[in-house]
Formats: sequence, C-alpha cells, structure tokens
Amino acid sequence: MADTRADIPSVVERTRRIETAASVVAAHFLGSVAVLVLGEEALLLVRPQGEPQRITLHAGAVLCSTANGKCIFTGGDDGKVMATDARGVSSVIATDAKRRWIDHLAGGPHGALAWSAGKQAFVRTGKARERALEVGSTVGGLAFAPKGTRLAISHYNGVTLWFPNLEAEPEVLAWKGSHLATTVSPDGRFVVTAMQEPTLHGWRLSDRRDMRMSGYGARVRSFDWTAGGKWLATSGSTELILWSFESKDGPMGKMPEQLARAELPVEAVACHPRQEVAAVGYADGRILIVRITDGAEVLARRPAGAAVGALAWSEDGNLLAFGAEDGEAGIVDLA
Repeated sequence: MADTRADIPSVVERTRRIETAASVVAAHFLGSVAVLVLGEEALLLVRPQGEPQRITLHAGAVLCSTANGKCIFTGGDDGKVMATDARGVSSVIATDAKRRWIDHLAGGPHGALAWSAGKQAFVRTGKARERALEVGSTVGGLAFAPKGTRLAISHYNGVTLWFPNLEAEPEVLAWKGSHLATTVSPDGRFVVTAMQEPTLHGWRLSDRRDMRMSGYGARVRSFDWTAGGKWLATSGSTELILWSFESKDGPMGKMPEQLARAELPVEAVACHPRQEVAAVGYADGRILIVRITDGAEVLARRPAGAAVGALAWSEDGNLLAFGAEDGEAGIVDLA
C-alpha cells in the first residue's frame, strides 16, 4: 500500500511551494523555467530565482497546451493559439476564423505544430506553411509521429493518419467508439488512444492489427511513454498501470505491470526523460516517484486534499513540477 509510512523515502522537503490562486491544468518546462498552465486565461512562469510571473493570454478558459523546449503553446475558448517563450514574450500563432474553441494541441520536431477546432485539424510546419484537414467528427486528440511527417488525429470510430506535406489521401484506422487522447510510440510502431469508456485501444502500424487494453476502473485521462519507449504508463486505476511495448507484438497477450497501489485513483502520470522512472499523482494530492524496474517508491508530496492535475519533468530530469486542482503547486528539486 502506497502511503506516508516512515519506510518510504521522502523528498518533500526539497519542494518550492507556489500558490497560483487558480486550478492548474498542465505543467511544462522551458529549460529550467517551469510553466504552470492555469484553467482560466493565464499561465505562470516560475524561474529558479524570483517571484512567479503571471501572463494573461486568453479571454476565457485555457483548453490545451504543449511545449517544444523553446516555447509553450496554448489554445483557448477564444479561438486563439498563443506562443510564449521563457522570457514571457507572447504572440498569436493563429486565430480561428469562426472563433471556435481550440480543443487540442500537439508539437512535433523541427517546429511543427498541430491544433484542432471542431472537426478540423491544422498543421503548421517549421517553414510556417499551414494546412487543414477535416475529419468525420469532432477531433478527440492529436499526436505527431516521431519524425513529424505524419499526424495521428483521433475522432469518433477511429484515427486518421495524415501526411500534411503530401497530397496523398489520409488513411483511417477504424474501431467503433469515441477515441479521445492520442499518442504514437517513440519508435513510431504503435498508435494508442484513450477511449470514452475505461479502456485503451491501439494499432500496430506494420499490419494494422488492433490491440485492446482494458480492465480500468475509470477513463484513462493521462498517459506517457517511459524513456526509450518500453512502457506506456497510464492513469485510470488505483495504481500505476504499465503496458509493455518492447516486443514486436506490444502488449498483445500480456498483462500490464501494476505498481504504487493506493486507496484513491491515479489522476496524472509523467515519465522521467532519461530513466525508467515515473511520477504518479493521486486524487488526494499525493505524488510518488516510482522506479519501474523494482517498484521502489519515493514520496514527493503528501496527501493534500485536492487531486493532482499536472506533472512535468525538466529535460535533465532534475526538476519535477506539479499542480493541483485547488491551485497549490510546487517544484521538487531532485538534483
């Protein structure tokens, strides 16, 4: 049982606490600068020294965000896509002509950026060329393949695979149901979606074989690939669920690993960028750092009432940023 008993090592005392006065819906890093995305209008830039800098970007809710190491991109219900760098300088990347909500964002290599509004997905490459594609229903999620040349667009009844720089017709991976968040494995061999019901669905791209990953107690709202792409770490249960993608068959015919069991559900996961380690945030505000090879746990935050809504590692893996639904946030220095 994962709890606060004395035999679990703790790094709680290494936390810089931050009051945001708003729900934290996402976290990112731009170098050593932590970025806490707030649910309404703004984000906070937290530099190693000095007070956090609040930057108001949207006239309403911030619905999505992504980062590429140099800038953070946000989309709002005001129809705008905004970019902000580590200095706090912001600019408008795009404004939806119909003022539709910007529901999803995804960043790719070489400056590629994708966003969606309604049934349309948009891609801007590093050369600032913008293209659009309409799919059969509202976009549920976006993810670039590792090389950035292909975009996976999830929607009702499947996923569309689109090459924005080519004139070829997109390909559809079909499976009945509502497909929401989308991810492509780091080696480009698998596409996985979180569905409306408590399950994941995936495809092996070499032969389009379906994979169904079920057994969850709740919908999977957070997932992340471990360093090297061996495991897909997910929420959706009262423990950290890990599906193996090391072999050519991925998780087909295998049971997942289950680590860091607790009494309340896992709400957020974030994998260390260099080691097979995952940060796990729970519904009671607790955060554990879990070593996947042996299940060893380190307590990073004690239970605090509100659920953990955001987790992010710095690129070097020395800093872990977190945010909760009640506005409490912090940065754990693990160096």
